[in-house]
Amino acid sequence: MPQFFLNKRLIILLVSIIILVALIGFSLSGRSKLSWPEQFIKDTVGWVQTAVSRPTQYVAGFFENLQDLQDTYTENKELKKRLDELARLESEVQLVKKDNAELREILNKKDSLSAFEPKQATVIGRNPDKWTELLIINKGSKNGIKKNMAVITANGLIGKVKNSESFTSTVQLLSSMDPTNRISAEIQSDGESVFGFIEGYDDEKGLLMMKRIPSDAKVKKDQSVISSGKGGVFPKGLLIGKVVEVVPAEYGLTQTAYVEPGANFDDIEHVMVVKRGMRQPDLEEMIDDKEEEL
Repeated sequence: MPQFFLNKRLIILLVSIIILVALIGFSLSGRSKLSWPEQFIKDTVGWVQTAVSRPTQYVAGFFENLQDLQDTYTENKELKKRLDELARLESEVQLVKKDNAELREILNKKDSLSAFEPKQATVIGRNPDKWTELLIINKGSKNGIKKNMAVITANGLIGKVKNSESFTSTVQLLSSMDPTNRISAEIQSDGESVFGFIEGYDDEKGLLMMKRIPSDAKVKKDQSVISSGKGGVFPKGLLIGKVVEVVPAEYGLTQTAYVEPGANFDDIEHVMVVKRGMRQPDLEEMIDDKEEEL
């Protein structure tokens, strides 16, 4: 009996193999049309593949888009960093160019002031509340800076040393409203020189006021105004500015000239402190204390 079942199983196995081989041969044979079981299986498999592939592609595309966004964000961040660095470098280049231009102008000016003993200095501080009155430079008494020395830029006179510490000095600008801040000045003309005093500043116009000009003096627009050297403090010939307009003073006894400064008082970085070559007279030697240049 067991031998019968063993033979039966072997027969079933052989029949199955034969059927499988026949099916394989039938499937591989050239046919123009599939049988309905094959068509059913093929359609079912295709539908399952479509149902699975679409969500898979969507998920894969979603993560791929996320990666693209991450890459774009990283690239934008890097580009922004480079742009910020470029802007900083451009700013530094502009500052260097500006400093070089100012230093070259000062160097040229220094050659023309060789008789005056100029000392180069840099502005290190300005009080916003007194922007048009005072500034601080990085040279002091240890560098030979003394009170009342003239301070200029490459474009003209800006003021004088108000006080000097060991390593720094405070400069009082011509635009300071201090009533004792007077500079003996001269208007250069074709005829005789016209003298007066720079005292006062018009904030609205941004102009210096040259007062006490004789009423009969002929002063014209664009004439140059320089230090006269008669105050006993400043050297003669330092450019102050140019005449913009002239108006009669109170009572008509004198004239007042509005002078556009040669230097830009709002933008001062490099200056020169000028020591007068000749001896500064004592205050007692001045003829009129009220007219003295402080």
